[in-house]
Amino acid sequence: MIYLTNNENKYEGVVNLPLLATDYKDIELDLTLYDAIVVTSKNAVKALNNSLKEWCKKPIYSISKPTSDYVKSLNGNIVYTGISGHGNDFAYELIPLLGNKKVLYLRAYEVVSNLENILKNHQIDLTSYIAYETVCQYLDYQIKSNSIVIFTSPSNVDCFLKSFTWDNTNIAVCIGKTTALRLPEYIKYHISSKTSIDECIKLAKSLY
Repeated sequence: MIYLTNNENKYEGVVNLPLLATDYKDIELDLTLYDAIVVTSKNAVKALNNSLKEWCKKPIYSISKPTSDYVKSLNGNIVYTGISGHGNDFAYELIPLLGNKKVLYLRAYEVVSNLENILKNHQIDLTSYIAYETVCQYLDYQIKSNSIVIFTSPSNVDCFLKSFTWDNTNIAVCIGKTTALRLPEYIKYHISSKTSIDECIKLAKSLY
């Protein structure tokens, strides 16, 4: 069996595990003070869109293609999409692009990458703002042995381990390096070559 720790998408032959609930914050900011907005997830974009409709005019720097595609679906102005899809690497990609700009970084309550500090240490004028918080939903469900579990975020790793005991016959597939680093040492894992759910599922099917 292939399990996907994801709340939204449904894929044929994959069991969805909706482990996370999202608490979107009210964003009370004057966007005219900023020259650029950095986002590292769809949730940050959703929170922004819920609060400030004028955000669409601002240049958006997005960590990955899925997030950029979501911004575009809301008529947002994508000016850069990250190459690596990983938080710290994305920060270094941004350094030469954000000089002399006032930058707004919309983030989760808890973050695992060092993006904020990396940019500030390279003299980027950055303001961070907590746009959302993820909380665990506990599932009463039995994970079968000899399965593949796809982890799509570090938070999903945390919430999975609160609901389930890991079976060592199972294998983890992670959407990126940051997510993989959240796994305990006893869990065997593979990392998708691209930070997308589709690529994770392709990898899981090749391993299953």
